[in-house]
Amino acid sequence: MKSKTGLLICFYLVLQLGSVVTAQDTGRPLITILGELQTAYGVQFNYANNTLENIRLKPPQQEWDLEKTLKYIRKETGLEFDRLSNNIITIVMAEVPLCGYLRDKDSGDAVVYATIRAGNLSTVSDAEGYFELAGLGMVSEIQIRHIGYKMLLRDLVFFDRKNCGEVFLIPKQQQLAEVVLYSYLTPGIDKLDNGAFSIDFEQFTILPGLIENDVLQSVQAFPGIQSINETVSNINIRGGSHDQNFISWDGIKMYQSGHFFGLISMYNPQITQEVTLRKNGSPPSFTDGVSGSIIMETGKEITSTARGNLGINFIDANGFADVPIGNRSSIQLAARKSISDFWETPTYSAYFDRISQETEVESNIDQVVNSDIKFDFYDTSLRWLYSPSDKDEIQLNFILANNELAFDENAEFEGEPQTRQSNLEQNSIAAGLQYKRQWSDVFSSHLQVYNTDYKLKAINANILGDQRFLQENKVSETGIMINTLYRVKTHLHWSNGYQFIETKVSNLDDVDNPIFRDLVAEVLRIHAPFSSLDWSSSDRETRLNLGLRLNYLDKFSKIIWEPRLSFNQRMTKGLFLELLGEFKHQSTSQIINFQNDFLGIEKRRWQLSDDQEIPVIKSKQGSVGMSYSSSGWLLNVVGYIKEVRGITSQSQGFQNQYEFIKTAGNYNSKGIDMLVRKQIKQLHTWLSYSFLTSDYTFESLPDMSFPGNFDITHAITAGITYDTGPLGLSAGVNWRTGKPYTTPDPTQPVIDDQINFQNANNTRLEDYLRVDVSGLYEFPIGVQSKGQIGLSVWNVLDRENLINVYYQLSSQGAAEQITETSLGITPNAVFRFYF
Repeated sequence: MKSKTGLLICFYLVLQLGSVVTAQDTGRPLITILGELQTAYGVQFNYANNTLENIRLKPPQQEWDLEKTLKYIRKETGLEFDRLSNNIITIVMAEVPLCGYLRDKDSGDAVVYATIRAGNLSTVSDAEGYFELAGLGMVSEIQIRHIGYKMLLRDLVFFDRKNCGEVFLIPKQQQLAEVVLYSYLTPGIDKLDNGAFSIDFEQFTILPGLIENDVLQSVQAFPGIQSINETVSNINIRGGSHDQNFISWDGIKMYQSGHFFGLISMYNPQITQEVTLRKNGSPPSFTDGVSGSIIMETGKEITSTARGNLGINFIDANGFADVPIGNRSSIQLAARKSISDFWETPTYSAYFDRISQETEVESNIDQVVNSDIKFDFYDTSLRWLYSPSDKDEIQLNFILANNELAFDENAEFEGEPQTRQSNLEQNSIAAGLQYKRQWSDVFSSHLQVYNTDYKLKAINANILGDQRFLQENKVSETGIMINTLYRVKTHLHWSNGYQFIETKVSNLDDVDNPIFRDLVAEVLRIHAPFSSLDWSSSDRETRLNLGLRLNYLDKFSKIIWEPRLSFNQRMTKGLFLELLGEFKHQSTSQIINFQNDFLGIEKRRWQLSDDQEIPVIKSKQGSVGMSYSSSGWLLNVVGYIKEVRGITSQSQGFQNQYEFIKTAGNYNSKGIDMLVRKQIKQLHTWLSYSFLTSDYTFESLPDMSFPGNFDITHAITAGITYDTGPLGLSAGVNWRTGKPYTTPDPTQPVIDDQINFQNANNTRLEDYLRVDVSGLYEFPIGVQSKGQIGLSVWNVLDRENLINVYYQLSSQGAAEQITETSLGITPNAVFRFYF
């Protein structure tokens, strides 16, 4: 019994000794140590009790002086000491920057160029997936976004800030493409292994001449893409006309491109988050767009915190809000309106003068005076997301855009002063619904339904003729598409789908004196099943996508087969080979009946194919390219050949001897697109070059073959951007050869009261040259808000570039040259408040 009692006593003493040792190991309260230092050195420490109350450490050695003692405490606790005077020292907790390494959840690979956002702070992960953010203040939530991964929202407390731990992102099931060339021009612009280009405006910095993220202006920075008249409503991809571009906003096909009748994009840059540009090799789910596709998308993640911004520039005022609705839903709303009602800025005046050149708005006929000219535009966009479960996602979109120009025409008629109003209105309204379902780890589906309506309406008042001329062009389209994705194996995906499109186009010409009314309405329905296989090697060095689309045009009982191909092979480190090919068709096009239609401003009207005088347009295109990226250098070279059959002469905008000829023909384009880019830390410089030969063939015309109206033989663009985060600066030079046009015979310019033209497109305009600069600066406003100011100057050299030359008979019966010029020096400024 005694031995047991002794054993218990010994065990108790061991426990007590352990407690003493543990107490000594944990040290003494820091507050106690600081009190002793105040007495010993005659100083006063100022601090918040809750900062130090739980800190304990081993006391410093007594022989140390004050500086060595503070250095020891700083090393052990991470506290910072700031001397306000000789004897007053403040103590604060040093902030440890947020850091980490982003990894792919499936492969463990580094996730590069992801955007990490905390309040008004943001950064981008580097080549190792590493990121770091300092100065977080009161921020509690971190957002991580990447084009190929699901957005991650994580509370700050779950990050290992001391050891910079790994953060895993989940790949998107339907995001098959991978980035092969990062920062193609600037951060946020990447080239994918399926041949497409991606613009992520969350990472996007700045481009020359732009201070807003104008989608359709931004895509013109790529080689092979031009606008012969500096507008977003006349974008020419590899020699094609603008109506040959498929433009989609969140799965909705759009028939209108711009505000200000083409000078700025009608798609609000605050709500448009990602853009995909394809010049070739599009998947079989894509229809139309025999020249190219521009696919715009809003954000796909449900936000957990409300955010927004308000901005104003020299053209419009705009706002954006992204607001959560519970835990599984959020809504985005963006709106924009011109400010010309309140202030006619120099930018507005330059834009208005540009669109009204050589139109009835600028100068009416003799004895008629224009007055009270008014112009206005506005748009509003909405996107609602709802995720009823982890496997389901519902998305609703709505967009409304309107442009309106009105002016009074004044004259004396039968001895009395008369005033009548002429006006032009262009608007679009569209809505779309999407439902995505992840049925299992290997199977998902995507349903899209949309309706889009476009209207162009003009009322032209003729006072002297006592006449009102009404013109109207309407497009109404409904589309349904179901697409499924099945993962056969880890690196093999099989996509199948079906698309139905019903398009109605109507054109109205109505005169009240004498009474005349001509209304033509056509409807076309298309049924299109499609399928594709997407395969990549296990080491991800090879990527192949083969697709096939079958189109049935019920009105013509016509079947069109369209194979699609994209292939990407990594040859060595940083070196890639790319092969792209596609067959496509489209049944809508824009034509010009008369140059003074719709007041001569937006003279193009949409029409449907009739498979006879207006054929279904068909295209074939193939390209081969090489890309190399190493040590900040990037080189991309692509050669292509394209054949487009079934175009009409009215769709090409002739202003020569073929202006009123109605016939069908073809064009063939061959060319090279090349880009060289160098990145040095925050500095990006690039030089792009495009060579193009594009020729028409119209067998029924005297000139069977001649250069196309959009044949820009040589085009060079050079740019530089410098971005530090808060500050972004950019400058660029655009040079290109002039477009073709036709001149009268110099010896006999007029015959029988008609201009005697030489061979079609026998000469070219003078070379085009433009220099642009821009700058943006962000600054904090409080903890959660920030401001942004920006300035841009378009055409810094104020060079008068000719963008069009044509001839018409003067009142004296001579061949009179008419010229249209580009924008002169045009400044713009912006202020934006983010909250």
